[in-house]
Amino acid sequence: MKEVPAHLRRLDLLPWPMVVEQARRRGSTVIWPFGAIEQHGPHLPIATDALFAERITDAVLDQVDSSLPLWRLPVQSLGFSPEHRGFPGTISLPASLLVALVNQVGQALAEAGFQRLVLFNAHGGQIGLLEAAARELRSNAPQLAVLPCFLWRGPEGIAPLIPEPERREGLHAGLAETSLMLHLAPELTGPTPAADGPASRGLKPPAGWSLEGAAPSAWLTHELSASGVVGDPSGASAQLGGQLFEALVSSWVNRLEALVRSDWPATGELR
Repeated sequence: MKEVPAHLRRLDLLPWPMVVEQARRRGSTVIWPFGAIEQHGPHLPIATDALFAERITDAVLDQVDSSLPLWRLPVQSLGFSPEHRGFPGTISLPASLLVALVNQVGQALAEAGFQRLVLFNAHGGQIGLLEAAARELRSNAPQLAVLPCFLWRGPEGIAPLIPEPERREGLHAGLAETSLMLHLAPELTGPTPAADGPASRGLKPPAGWSLEGAAPSAWLTHELSASGVVGDPSGASAQLGGQLFEALVSSWVNRLEALVRSDWPATGELR
């Protein structure tokens, strides 16, 4: 039941008659991993988010029930990262271009007959943009259910692994991302830098406000950090990264299997 390797779940490696066959299956679902090419401090590669999106997607697809009609597109590496401009290596697409890309790809999948598209995003700076793109696509292709997801949002077992205040303040290239990279690609990880960002500089938002959360700010990295790190990666380890990896994969396997087996979300008008 679970013998199909992730690379055989690549929609782009199928001939078109098989694409049609898979699209017509009940619950047919396509995962589109999203990352970014942006600075991740002096110790992590600029492709960090894209690498996370692709590696987690493949690990999930290695474990899901092979009988399910679940396929993936190639990772969308270039994303929306204006907050990291000013740090060399950051490549940010305009918001309008990314929204148009989601619409064009999504409508093509809908025309092929697929029932769902999961936007599996690993870059926190484009959560809202992909949610807006998903709603526009849903309006333009009402027969296609669109689910914009964030890698770190929702999975059980993550919060207990990241202590406060890092859980709240480690927004970029901090403990969690550095540990996950040490587990997935230690050869791409440089010496761990010191903590940086508002907390390490003694800056604190006024009561009721935050960089992210219920009352967020549209922050720019160079205003918060000289190194590009927003958080404290000093306690990062491959062991913690392995625990995070297992929690992420397990949770997304469960969520995607439940989704593909369900009739949710509903599409089409109520009669």
